[in-house]
Amino acid sequence: MKLDKKELVESIRGEIAAYLGVQEKAVAILVDPEVAAVVLGVEKDTLATWRHNGAQQLPFLKIGRAVRYRVNDLAEYLARRSLLHTGEVCDG
Repeated sequence: MKLDKKELVESIRGEIAAYLGVQEKAVAILVDPEVAAVVLGVEKDTLATWRHNGAQQLPFLKIGRAVRYRVNDLAEYLARRSLLHTGEVCDG
């Protein structure tokens, strides 16, 4: 029986969660800078600048030479940047 990509990812996440003894939804979903840039509405080069200078305090992972972002970190970053009016100051 061959699994499609989504089923395979879910299967792997389930195995990792079981190994770590946590709930499956606690296992991070990682995306590359191209996807993260689309989610945040910025250029990929902007993310590289943010990683270099740390100005935006957006967490990222280095896995070998690859850069990855946790989907949860992207969501938290966007939540920190949400404002109700122009007089408000961002927390992050």
